Amino acid sequence: MLTCEARESALARLGRALADPTRCRILVALLDGVRYPGELAAQLGLTRSNVSNHLACLRGCGLVVAA
Repeated sequence: MLTCEARESALARLGRALADPTRCRILVALLDGVRYPGELAAQLGLTRSNVSNHLACLRGCGLVVAA
C-alpha cells in the first residue's frame, strides 16, 4: 500500500502527464489500438524522437506499456 506522500507524488506525475496536449493526443490515438512510435509521429505530425519522449513519460505514469 502506498503512503500518503507516495500517492500525492503519483497523482502529481499523472496530472503533469495529462496536462500536456501532445500526450493527450497520443493517448487518444492509442485508443484505436497498438501503434509504433513512427506511426504515431506520422499520424500526429510530430518527430519520432518527440513521440518517444512523450511515450516515456506516459510509461512512467503507467498510462501506456511497451508491446
